[in-house]
Amino acid sequence: MTAPASPPASSPFVEFRDCAFSYGGREIALEADLCLDAGSLVGLVGPSGAGKTTLLRAVLGQLKPVRGEILIDGQPLGSRPPRRVGYVPQLETIDWSFPITVEEAVLLGRVSDAGLLPWPSRKDRAEVAELLERLGLAHLRRRHIRALSGGQQQRVFLARALIRRPDLLLLDEPTSGIDVATRQDILTLLRQLNAEGIAIVLTTHDLNAVAAGLPELVCMNRRVIAHGPPDVVFTPEILRATFGSEMIVFHHDGMLLTADAPLHGPEHPHHAHVHHGAPHVEVADLKEAR
Repeated sequence: MTAPASPPASSPFVEFRDCAFSYGGREIALEADLCLDAGSLVGLVGPSGAGKTTLLRAVLGQLKPVRGEILIDGQPLGSRPPRRVGYVPQLETIDWSFPITVEEAVLLGRVSDAGLLPWPSRKDRAEVAELLERLGLAHLRRRHIRALSGGQQQRVFLARALIRRPDLLLLDEPTSGIDVATRQDILTLLRQLNAEGIAIVLTTHDLNAVAAGLPELVCMNRRVIAHGPPDVVFTPEILRATFGSEMIVFHHDGMLLTADAPLHGPEHPHHAHVHHGAPHVEVADLKEAR
Protein backbone atom coordinates (compact mmCIF):
# COMPACT_ATOMS: atom_id res chain seq x y z
CA MET A 1 0.00 0.00 0.00
CA THR A 2 1.50 3.35 -0.99
CA ALA A 3 1.37 6.51 1.04
CA PRO A 4 -1.38 8.98 0.19
CA ALA A 5 -0.49 11.56 -2.41
CA SER A 6 0.10 15.12 -1.32
CA PRO A 7 -2.97 17.35 -1.41
CA PRO A 8 -3.25 19.71 -4.38
CA ALA A 9 -1.58 23.09 -4.01
CA SER A 10 -4.69 24.99 -5.11
CA SER A 11 -8.07 24.90 -3.42
CA PRO A 12 -10.32 22.10 -4.79
CA PHE A 13 -13.51 23.00 -6.64
CA VAL A 14 -15.47 20.13 -5.04
CA GLU A 15 -14.54 18.74 -1.64
CA PHE A 16 -16.11 16.09 0.57
CA ARG A 17 -15.09 16.51 4.21
CA ASP A 18 -15.70 13.44 6.36
CA CYS A 19 -19.06 12.82 4.65
CA ALA A 20 -21.45 9.93 5.22
CA PHE A 21 -24.83 9.40 3.58
CA SER A 22 -27.82 7.27 4.46
CA TYR A 23 -29.34 6.14 1.17
CA GLY A 24 -31.33 3.04 0.33
CA GLY A 25 -30.86 1.67 3.83
CA ARG A 26 -27.08 1.77 3.57
CA GLU A 27 -24.48 4.24 4.72
CA ILE A 28 -21.93 5.23 2.09
CA ALA A 29 -18.83 6.85 3.55
CA LEU A 30 -16.81 9.25 1.41
CA GLU A 31 -13.29 9.92 2.65
CA ALA A 32 -12.51 13.41 3.89
CA ASP A 33 -9.66 13.91 1.41
CA LEU A 34 -11.73 13.46 -1.75
CA CYS A 35 -11.03 16.64 -3.69
CA LEU A 36 -11.80 17.44 -7.31
CA ASP A 37 -9.98 20.37 -8.85
CA ALA A 38 -11.44 23.08 -11.07
CA GLY A 39 -11.10 22.12 -14.72
CA SER A 40 -10.57 18.42 -14.02
CA LEU A 41 -12.02 15.48 -16.00
CA VAL A 42 -12.84 12.65 -13.60
CA GLY A 43 -14.45 9.24 -13.98
CA LEU A 44 -16.21 7.48 -11.09
CA VAL A 45 -15.90 3.71 -11.38
CA GLY A 46 -17.20 0.87 -9.28
CA PRO A 47 -19.87 -1.85 -9.25
CA SER A 48 -23.61 -1.16 -9.10
CA GLY A 49 -24.55 0.15 -5.66
CA ALA A 50 -21.05 1.51 -5.03
CA GLY A 51 -22.30 5.05 -4.44
CA LYS A 52 -21.38 6.74 -7.74
CA THR A 53 -24.82 8.23 -8.39
CA THR A 54 -25.12 9.05 -4.70
CA LEU A 55 -22.00 11.18 -4.98
CA LEU A 56 -23.47 13.07 -7.96
CA ARG A 57 -26.78 13.61 -6.15
CA ALA A 58 -24.88 14.96 -3.16
CA VAL A 59 -23.06 17.54 -5.30
CA LEU A 60 -26.44 18.56 -6.77
CA GLY A 61 -27.79 19.14 -3.28
CA GLN A 62 -30.39 16.38 -3.68
CA LEU A 63 -28.94 14.27 -0.88
CA LYS A 64 -27.74 15.74 2.39
CA PRO A 65 -24.90 14.13 4.34
CA VAL A 66 -25.73 12.75 7.75
CA ARG A 67 -22.16 13.63 8.71
CA GLY A 68 -19.60 16.05 7.37
CA GLU A 69 -19.97 18.73 4.72
CA ILE A 70 -19.61 19.33 0.97
CA LEU A 71 -17.85 22.41 -0.36
CA ILE A 72 -18.29 23.87 -3.85
CA ASP A 73 -15.55 26.35 -4.75
CA GLY A 74 -14.72 26.71 -1.08
CA GLN A 75 -18.30 27.40 0.03
CA PRO A 76 -20.51 24.93 1.95
CA LEU A 77 -23.27 23.50 -0.22
CA GLY A 78 -26.56 25.11 0.76
CA SER A 79 -30.16 23.97 0.56
CA ARG A 80 -30.61 25.14 -3.06
CA PRO A 81 -29.04 23.32 -6.03
CA PRO A 82 -25.78 25.04 -7.02
CA ARG A 83 -26.28 27.31 -10.05
CA ARG A 84 -22.83 26.61 -11.47
CA VAL A 85 -23.44 22.85 -11.78
CA GLY A 86 -25.05 21.12 -14.78
CA TYR A 87 -26.38 17.57 -14.69
CA VAL A 88 -27.03 14.92 -17.37
CA PRO A 89 -29.05 11.98 -15.95
CA GLN A 90 -29.04 8.39 -17.14
CA LEU A 91 -31.19 8.11 -20.25
CA GLU A 92 -33.14 5.19 -18.76
CA THR A 93 -34.45 7.42 -15.97
CA ILE A 94 -36.15 9.88 -18.36
CA ASP A 95 -39.84 9.71 -19.31
CA TRP A 96 -39.59 9.77 -23.10
CA SER A 97 -43.38 9.92 -23.51
CA PHE A 98 -43.49 13.42 -22.02
CA PRO A 99 -44.78 15.72 -24.82
CA ILE A 100 -41.79 17.98 -25.36
CA THR A 101 -39.58 18.95 -28.29
CA VAL A 102 -35.80 19.14 -28.43
CA GLU A 103 -35.82 22.92 -28.11
CA GLU A 104 -38.27 22.85 -25.20
CA ALA A 105 -36.23 20.22 -23.36
CA VAL A 106 -33.10 22.35 -23.58
CA LEU A 107 -34.97 25.47 -22.42
CA LEU A 108 -35.94 23.59 -19.24
CA GLY A 109 -32.35 24.11 -18.16
CA ARG A 110 -33.15 27.80 -17.72
CA VAL A 111 -36.29 27.32 -15.60
CA SER A 112 -34.51 27.92 -12.31
CA ASP A 113 -33.10 31.20 -13.66
CA ALA A 114 -36.40 32.47 -15.05
CA GLY A 115 -37.64 35.80 -13.77
CA LEU A 116 -41.21 36.96 -13.46
CA LEU A 117 -42.01 36.03 -17.07
CA PRO A 118 -42.77 32.29 -17.46
CA TRP A 119 -41.64 32.13 -21.09
CA PRO A 120 -38.12 32.15 -22.57
CA SER A 121 -36.59 35.39 -23.76
CA ARG A 122 -35.20 36.04 -27.23
CA LYS A 123 -31.72 35.73 -25.72
CA ASP A 124 -32.60 32.31 -24.25
CA ARG A 125 -33.79 31.04 -27.63
CA ALA A 126 -30.67 32.40 -29.35
CA GLU A 127 -28.43 30.54 -26.87
CA VAL A 128 -30.40 27.33 -27.37
CA ALA A 129 -30.08 27.67 -31.15
CA GLU A 130 -26.32 28.15 -30.80
CA LEU A 131 -25.98 25.11 -28.55
CA LEU A 132 -28.08 22.89 -30.82
CA GLU A 133 -25.99 23.96 -33.79
CA ARG A 134 -22.78 23.05 -31.97
CA LEU A 135 -24.15 19.66 -30.91
CA GLY A 136 -25.47 18.81 -34.38
CA LEU A 137 -29.13 19.04 -33.34
CA ALA A 138 -30.27 22.27 -35.01
CA HIS A 139 -32.28 20.42 -37.66
CA LEU A 140 -34.09 18.46 -34.92
CA ARG A 141 -35.13 21.36 -32.67
CA ARG A 142 -38.88 20.84 -33.22
CA ARG A 143 -38.76 17.05 -33.10
CA HIS A 144 -40.22 15.13 -30.14
CA ILE A 145 -37.48 13.77 -27.88
CA ARG A 146 -38.78 10.20 -28.11
CA ALA A 147 -38.17 10.27 -31.90
CA LEU A 148 -34.41 10.68 -31.44
CA SER A 149 -31.63 8.11 -31.40
CA GLY A 150 -29.83 7.33 -28.14
CA GLY A 151 -26.89 9.54 -29.08
CA GLN A 152 -29.18 12.42 -30.05
CA GLN A 153 -31.09 12.09 -26.78
CA GLN A 154 -27.83 12.22 -24.86
CA ARG A 155 -26.84 15.42 -26.67
CA VAL A 156 -30.22 17.03 -25.92
CA PHE A 157 -29.75 16.59 -22.18
CA LEU A 158 -26.14 17.65 -22.47
CA ALA A 159 -27.41 20.87 -24.10
CA ARG A 160 -29.95 21.27 -21.28
CA ALA A 161 -27.08 21.12 -18.78
CA LEU A 162 -24.82 23.45 -20.78
CA ILE A 163 -27.49 26.16 -21.10
CA ARG A 164 -26.84 26.79 -17.40
CA ARG A 165 -23.25 27.84 -18.29
CA PRO A 166 -21.81 25.47 -15.68
CA ASP A 167 -18.32 25.41 -14.23
CA LEU A 168 -18.96 21.77 -13.29
CA LEU A 169 -20.78 19.20 -15.42
CA LEU A 170 -22.00 15.92 -13.88
CA LEU A 171 -22.98 13.01 -16.12
CA ASP A 172 -24.45 9.68 -15.00
CA GLU A 173 -23.41 6.89 -17.40
CA PRO A 174 -23.29 9.16 -20.50
CA THR A 175 -22.03 6.37 -22.78
CA SER A 176 -24.51 3.68 -21.72
CA GLY A 177 -26.82 2.30 -24.41
CA ILE A 178 -25.19 4.02 -27.38
CA ASP A 179 -23.10 2.58 -30.20
CA VAL A 180 -19.31 2.76 -30.40
CA ALA A 181 -19.16 5.64 -32.89
CA THR A 182 -21.62 7.73 -30.86
CA ARG A 183 -19.73 6.95 -27.65
CA GLN A 184 -16.54 8.32 -29.20
CA ASP A 185 -18.40 11.43 -30.37
CA ILE A 186 -19.72 12.05 -26.87
CA LEU A 187 -16.30 11.54 -25.27
CA THR A 188 -14.65 13.84 -27.83
CA LEU A 189 -17.23 16.52 -27.08
CA LEU A 190 -16.68 16.16 -23.33
CA ARG A 191 -12.92 16.55 -23.81
CA GLN A 192 -13.53 19.72 -25.84
CA LEU A 193 -15.77 21.14 -23.12
CA ASN A 194 -13.16 20.27 -20.52
CA ALA A 195 -10.46 22.00 -22.57
CA GLU A 196 -12.67 25.11 -22.50
CA GLY A 197 -12.50 25.10 -18.70
CA ILE A 198 -15.55 23.09 -17.61
CA ALA A 199 -14.81 20.53 -14.90
CA ILE A 200 -16.45 17.19 -15.73
CA VAL A 201 -17.33 14.25 -13.48
CA LEU A 202 -18.93 11.20 -15.05
CA THR A 203 -19.85 7.73 -13.86
CA THR A 204 -19.09 4.70 -15.99
CA HIS A 205 -19.09 0.91 -15.88
CA ASP A 206 -16.89 0.71 -19.00
CA LEU A 207 -13.29 0.30 -17.88
CA ASN A 208 -12.00 -0.40 -21.40
CA ALA A 209 -13.35 2.24 -23.74
CA VAL A 210 -14.19 5.00 -21.27
CA ALA A 211 -12.40 4.88 -17.90
CA ALA A 212 -8.99 3.89 -19.27
CA GLY A 213 -9.01 6.96 -21.52
CA LEU A 214 -9.79 9.51 -18.80
CA PRO A 215 -7.03 11.50 -17.10
CA GLU A 216 -8.33 10.91 -13.56
CA LEU A 217 -10.41 8.22 -11.83
CA VAL A 218 -12.05 7.70 -8.46
CA CYS A 219 -12.54 4.01 -7.61
CA MET A 220 -15.50 3.47 -5.28
CA ASN A 221 -17.29 0.71 -3.47
CA ARG A 222 -19.43 2.31 -0.74
CA ARG A 223 -16.31 4.36 0.04
CA VAL A 224 -13.54 5.98 -1.92
CA ILE A 225 -10.84 3.35 -2.46
CA ALA A 226 -8.38 5.14 -4.73
CA HIS A 227 -8.02 8.38 -6.65
CA GLY A 228 -5.55 8.92 -9.47
CA PRO A 229 -4.82 8.37 -13.18
CA PRO A 230 -5.82 5.03 -14.80
CA ASP A 231 -2.31 3.68 -15.19
CA VAL A 232 -1.76 3.82 -11.44
CA VAL A 233 -5.20 2.98 -10.00
CA PHE A 234 -5.77 -0.03 -12.26
CA THR A 235 -3.78 -2.40 -10.06
CA PRO A 236 -4.76 -5.88 -8.78
CA GLU A 237 -5.05 -4.58 -5.21
CA ILE A 238 -7.30 -1.64 -6.09
CA LEU A 239 -9.43 -3.57 -8.59
CA ARG A 240 -10.08 -6.36 -6.09
CA ALA A 241 -11.04 -3.85 -3.41
CA THR A 242 -13.33 -2.06 -5.87
CA PHE A 243 -15.00 -4.94 -7.69
CA GLY A 244 -14.68 -7.81 -5.24
CA SER A 245 -13.93 -11.31 -6.52
CA GLU A 246 -14.67 -10.65 -10.18
CA MET A 247 -11.81 -10.79 -12.63
CA ILE A 248 -11.51 -7.40 -14.29
CA VAL A 249 -10.46 -7.75 -17.92
CA PHE A 250 -9.61 -4.65 -19.92
CA HIS A 251 -7.23 -3.30 -22.52
CA HIS A 252 -4.65 -0.74 -21.50
CA ASP A 253 -1.76 0.44 -23.67
CA GLY A 254 -2.61 -2.28 -26.19
CA MET A 255 -2.33 -5.17 -23.73
CA LEU A 256 -4.99 -7.44 -22.22
CA LEU A 257 -4.75 -7.16 -18.46
CA THR A 258 -6.51 -9.01 -15.67
CA ALA A 259 -6.92 -8.36 -12.00
CA ASP A 260 -5.06 -11.53 -11.02
CA ALA A 261 -1.95 -10.65 -13.05
CA PRO A 262 0.64 -8.02 -12.09
CA LEU A 263 -0.01 -4.72 -13.82
CA HIS A 264 3.10 -3.01 -12.46
CA GLY A 265 6.63 -4.16 -11.95
CA PRO A 266 9.42 -2.54 -9.92
CA GLU A 267 10.01 -0.16 -12.82
CA HIS A 268 6.39 1.09 -12.62
CA PRO A 269 5.85 2.21 -9.02
CA HIS A 270 2.35 3.12 -7.89
CA HIS A 271 1.49 6.76 -7.33
CA ALA A 272 -2.23 6.49 -6.75
CA HIS A 273 -3.87 8.20 -3.81
CA VAL A 274 -4.99 5.01 -2.06
CA HIS A 275 -7.44 5.53 0.78
CA HIS A 276 -6.50 3.46 3.80
CA GLY A 277 -9.14 1.19 5.25
CA ALA A 278 -10.19 -0.23 1.87
CA PRO A 279 -11.01 -3.93 2.22
CA HIS A 280 -8.55 -6.57 1.03
CA VAL A 281 -10.44 -9.04 -1.17
CA GLU A 282 -8.99 -12.39 -2.20
CA VAL A 283 -9.89 -13.52 -5.73
CA ALA A 284 -11.71 -16.78 -5.10
CA ASP A 285 -14.50 -17.13 -7.65
CA LEU A 286 -13.12 -15.61 -10.85
CA LYS A 287 -15.64 -14.34 -13.35
CA GLU A 288 -14.97 -12.30 -16.44
CA ALA A 289 -16.55 -8.84 -16.10
CA ARG A 290 -18.62 -7.94 -19.14
